[in-house]
Amino acid sequence: MPRKKAEPEVLQEETVQPEITDIEELTPAEWPGLAPQIEEPVQPYGEEESSAAEELPEPSEPEKKSFYDLDFRALDQDLSPEQRQEWNTIYASFRSRSVMRGTIIGVDPHSMTVRSAQTGQVETKRMYCAVIVPFRARILIPETEMWAANEERPAFVLRNMPGAQIDFVITHVDREAGFAIGSRRLALASRRYFFSTQPLHQPGSRVPCHVLAVGPRRCLVECYGYDVNLSQRDMSYAAIPDLREQYHPGDELTCVVKQFDRKTGSLEISVKESVPNPFDEASLRHPIGCRRRASIAGKYAGGVFCNLPDGAVVMCRYSFHYEDSDFKTGDTV
Repeated sequence: MPRKKAEPEVLQEETVQPEITDIEELTPAEWPGLAPQIEEPVQPYGEEESSAAEELPEPSEPEKKSFYDLDFRALDQDLSPEQRQEWNTIYASFRSRSVMRGTIIGVDPHSMTVRSAQTGQVETKRMYCAVIVPFRARILIPETEMWAANEERPAFVLRNMPGAQIDFVITHVDREAGFAIGSRRLALASRRYFFSTQPLHQPGSRVPCHVLAVGPRRCLVECYGYDVNLSQRDMSYAAIPDLREQYHPGDELTCVVKQFDRKTGSLEISVKESVPNPFDEASLRHPIGCRRRASIAGKYAGGVFCNLPDGAVVMCRYSFHYEDSDFKTGDTV
């Protein structure tokens, strides 16, 4: 029989006692609108490279003791090879603060025991947690550990992130209950430090970015630890009425670095500039008077804006025997 582990002490802003609550049991009034509280803000970049910006905090002594007191051989003896590899990866992330990556499959409300940053008192808060299941083990990322310091987002952003791939570091392991708790905030600090030390941050560099959440007119992407809001003009040369029809959480895009300031930790990128401008030599490909197949992107003041297959946008007029009500946005003409 595996030995029962000692209950870990409550740490500052570290979740230790999750209690699952079905979403259906909560009314809209009970949904948390808590402002995330960060006890250990990420050190601003701009310090000397010899600083400890890249060093992530070690697990606390109570956490270490409760972890090392476990009988892993007894707990893992009946696991399949895939499950054993999954738990070994979780153990390694907890011990060495290595970064893991996974896909958010849902966002659930949970009750978490935390120590308040204002009062120092231990209290129970209900908050949303991103759920990641690499294979069989469940990993929870509380909303207080989802964003970098001073870059917190509203709760509805997290609820729109299922499908997104995120980086995280394991901060608590409850092997007997079969779950772990992670922090994306710590992983962002590690990614940012790596990015700042590489030639990738030079203007004009082509780097990958990952879509986190998409709205009708704006898209939230992550690029080497930086969460960047992009408008429709940053995403495509063509007019897109609703970005949600073309981009989805979890998509990997190529972007171009336009500006990076290590001192302030700000990053400016563009997705559309990673492809050639479709308006270059458009007059040669589409001379005035030609007939082309296109899709209606929008209407304005009696004119119709249409997207051509190569990404160019043209303004058209209706033929004399058609009315404006005969066409809708998205129609192919």
